[in-house]
Amino acid sequence: MSILSRMKEDLDNALTHDPAARNRLEVALAYPGVHAVWGHRISHFLWNANLKLLARIHANAVRFTTGVEIHPGAAIGRRFFIDHGMGVVIGETTIIGDDVMLYHDVTLGSRGFTHEKRHPTIGNNVILGAGARIIGNVTVGEGSRVSANLVVTKDVPARSTLESAEFYSI
Repeated sequence: MSILSRMKEDLDNALTHDPAARNRLEVALAYPGVHAVWGHRISHFLWNANLKLLARIHANAVRFTTGVEIHPGAAIGRRFFIDHGMGVVIGETTIIGDDVMLYHDVTLGSRGFTHEKRHPTIGNNVILGAGARIIGNVTVGEGSRVSANLVVTKDVPARSTLESAEFYSI
């Protein structure tokens, strides 16, 4: 898929997920979540080309301009949408599937300092509510929904909805 085709797909995805979005031009110019994803693609390319410092500098510039921090090592699938992205943090060993939607202030973080997989894996078709914290090397199964402000430290089964911290928080 060409770069322009992928960008068009991202714009159309934003139009699908955000009823306030009126057209592609508006999304392209005024949606920091989309800008963060586009910036991450560049940083991730540099990271994989073993230009680690340049990737980190670029990712930092993207964070400064969008309020979204995505480590260049994170692997992100297609049609990833960040709505109201301010405060989103995505760690280095995070893996995000296709058709995932995050709201503002979501953290995909680690629970410790190791050089192994330490960040979450998010399956396809997942929605993470505002302020959700998915911490550690856990998996959020395909088609799951995590409500706002939950702290998740255990695997989430596929096609489940977490609405209460009683089940999956520390």
